[in-house]
Amino acid sequence: MRISDLLSVNSVLLDAAPTGKADAIDTLVALMAKTGVLRDVEAYRKGVLQREKESTTGIGEGIAIPHCKSDAVTAPRLVAMVVPGGVDFESLDDEPAKLFFLIAAPNSEDNVHLDVLAKLSAMLMDSELTNRLMSAKNGTEFIRLLEEKAGETEATDPKTENAERYRVLAVTSCPTGIAHTYMAAEGLTQGAQKLGISLKVETRGSGGVKNELTSEEIANADCIVIAADANVPMARFDGKKLIQTKVADGIHKAEQLLTKAINGNAPVYHSSEKAEADRGTSGGGFGRSIYKHLMCGVSHMLPFVIGGGILKAIAFLCDIAYADVAGSAFGGYTKAAQFFGTVGDACFGFMLPILAMFIAYSIADRPGLVVGFVGGMLATKGTFNVATLVWGVDLQATPGFLGAIFAGFAGGYIVLLLRKLTAKIPESLDGIRSTFVYPLVGTLLMGVVMFFFNVPFSYIGLGLEWCFARLAESGEKNLALAAVAGFILGAMMSIDFGGPINKAAYVTGTAAIAAALDKGLMGSNVMAAVMIGGMVPPIVIALSTTLTPKKWTKQQRMDGKVNYLMGLAFITEGAIPYAASDPKRVIPSCMVGAGIAGMLSMLFNCTTPAPHGGVFVFAVVQGWYWYILALVVGSLVGAIMLSALKKNIPQDTE
Repeated sequence: MRISDLLSVNSVLLDAAPTGKADAIDTLVALMAKTGVLRDVEAYRKGVLQREKESTTGIGEGIAIPHCKSDAVTAPRLVAMVVPGGVDFESLDDEPAKLFFLIAAPNSEDNVHLDVLAKLSAMLMDSELTNRLMSAKNGTEFIRLLEEKAGETEATDPKTENAERYRVLAVTSCPTGIAHTYMAAEGLTQGAQKLGISLKVETRGSGGVKNELTSEEIANADCIVIAADANVPMARFDGKKLIQTKVADGIHKAEQLLTKAINGNAPVYHSSEKAEADRGTSGGGFGRSIYKHLMCGVSHMLPFVIGGGILKAIAFLCDIAYADVAGSAFGGYTKAAQFFGTVGDACFGFMLPILAMFIAYSIADRPGLVVGFVGGMLATKGTFNVATLVWGVDLQATPGFLGAIFAGFAGGYIVLLLRKLTAKIPESLDGIRSTFVYPLVGTLLMGVVMFFFNVPFSYIGLGLEWCFARLAESGEKNLALAAVAGFILGAMMSIDFGGPINKAAYVTGTAAIAAALDKGLMGSNVMAAVMIGGMVPPIVIALSTTLTPKKWTKQQRMDGKVNYLMGLAFITEGAIPYAASDPKRVIPSCMVGAGIAGMLSMLFNCTTPAPHGGVFVFAVVQGWYWYILALVVGSLVGAIMLSALKKNIPQDTE
């Protein structure tokens, strides 16, 4: 189906001036309604808006392609709109959108909207075409330009060649499986045309696999180019020269990739050996491989952090009305608090195992799931280690999220090692690997690794706990030492966000409360510094995502709002996903902000009898007004530092 067949002169608006994204969608829907293909305009509008909630259709470079497949549509149709001044459409590159196409498709099995979307994305790769479309004098000229481009593309598309073999094969895929998948395919196609190379591109989009590569084509090709930010089946390319890179390079660096492919400089890919460990890398070497594995774990862990954190905050709210909020039972004092707290703890309890499981999965695919999950569970059990089980030493500490990250990578590479060791097993016995070797031997080896490595992670926490307890004792007698102690205790709450270092500082605070009660005092300044230090990191994240949105992805900005609540509720774990994805910038910024807040709290001599609760127990904090000031100053300093260190998101980030 040709693009121009779906578009009429009356369906093109060249001088629109919407005030925002919602207004732009309303204008497009109204234009679509005039075509007569909508049996229910409001239902279609809701469908378009619902699609936008999933992810923006503003693909960048000033282009947006909203679309909807709906029962409210009777036939496929397309409308176009030009906004000369541009409008904020929450595009992937955060730039205003000027050229719009709205697609309407009936709710049928043929997914015509995805075919139209793919063709449009490919055509709009031509920047000269988009500029001419935005400068068109009328709808007739607008449609003529599209027809000319469509005719040119169909006439020269290398995929239509009747070649004996394709010299280069390519696969493109992006996380959403929509625009960038097809834009990369078109970029590579255009590059092949310029270089005179026969090329076939397999696209793995939301509509499924199109133009799938055959085993014969793979065998005869000189090189394979994988331009993808999503998982691609790789075993079929074993023994072939192969280049892996991100999908954006397929759009912007197509000729460079293809030149490297035909020059014979690409490495040979081995699916069952070391190259399998780099599954899913995107051209950035070992460091980017590690980053992608880590981010796979973080993205799957995030719902557990948010769900558990908010439920814990609700538990604190349930106990606010009761006077006995100073005890350790705060957050579980009333029946309602016990309910929400129990569910929240259950959700939090799976946070670290999920993190480890999906890191291992990213490295080793499905066989890594069970090994990584078990490693993450063992990282949460402080009693599982050689010191406790063999030497009889009670460490009273757990490895925390640093230990879980270690377990995830260890689990993934254990499975890859087993895969390599069993590579010569006959194909008839191949099922033994997935049903016996990976789950049994892999889990056993994971247990052995964590049995020993839980010890160093645990002793880090215990050693710091002892050091900070001594420092806190000295701070009670000297103002300068008190300031130093406050800064260090606050900063330590912001290194591993609930791990052994954080727990060491927290235990120091709770011990200080007990000591204060023994002396007849109603609160501890050490605990106040510890709690405020733990409140700052999520608030730093929230403020930075709010004040400097161009430095964060859309998803990070949305999740950042939740961190306001988590920080105020003293749930430091809200910062974990951000710290794990960018530790070099996030952790130092949070440490500085939390350290300043802790130092000010000590200098103001704020005290609290509550070991938890955050803002919900400020009523029982002595000097609460100074305490609030310390929180605000520390959070602002940390947010300013983080925003200064972060760079703007690149325009080709999806």
